[in-house]
Amino acid sequence: MTPQDTSPRRARRAGRPGQRRARGRLPFALWLCVLVVLPLSSLLFRLRYRHGERIPAEGPVLLVANHVSVLDPLACARLAWDNGRVPHFLAKQSVFTGPAGTILRAAGQIPVARFSADAHEALDAARADLAAGNVVVIYPEGSVTRDPAWWPMQARTGVARLALTTDAVVVPVAQWGPQRVHDYHAKKLHLRLRTPADYMVGEPVDLSALRAEVRAGRPLSGDLLRQTTDLIMVRVRDQLAELRGEPAPTTFHPRPARELPGDVSGSAA
Repeated sequence: MTPQDTSPRRARRAGRPGQRRARGRLPFALWLCVLVVLPLSSLLFRLRYRHGERIPAEGPVLLVANHVSVLDPLACARLAWDNGRVPHFLAKQSVFTGPAGTILRAAGQIPVARFSADAHEALDAARADLAAGNVVVIYPEGSVTRDPAWWPMQARTGVARLALTTDAVVVPVAQWGPQRVHDYHAKKLHLRLRTPADYMVGEPVDLSALRAEVRAGRPLSGDLLRQTTDLIMVRVRDQLAELRGEPAPTTFHPRPARELPGDVSGSAA
């Protein structure tokens, strides 16, 4: 099946009614981000969505995506925006420096001080954001996958903490294509305008039984967090296999022993 071509122009025409109402009143800093992201993402990517309507039009949403490029947050932001929602990203604190960092904070983006005693504050902020009915985008891998074939690597468990302790709709998203513009593995930028970027939005992950157990007193043990994280990421991986038209591996690529200076985009805390 060929992905539905929802280029920015078509996405606006085919968008849901009442998108502006669903997004609500936006702060000035967020409009600044929109003025940058919309034209830049339109130049870099030809966005094609499958099942964008699966992103709820209102209420808290935890959008869980695989990570293939330092540029894919631009396209993933468009996925949420073109389907009527405002994305709030969990991102590494190193992104939040200087004037740009001030704007990102004012626009509702969430810095993550990883490997520090303050790392939990990012999850607390994301939990509060979800309680306010917003969309939080999380990359559980924490950085661009190290898998040579671009399949997801083993994820961190912050996504499970959020998924099990909030009422957010957990929506798995597979993305494929942004790595053709910036190849993280080769450390090369290929300025190919309008590169196809494909998105598969999955059905929400049903965590009702596990949430009920947690509310009844089940502790958030390491085993439970790993089980829940892998449950969500298997869904993402299977959707990526459908996008790519090839079978997915049965295991996740191991995480790197250390991170590199260029690891500055998504984070799962």
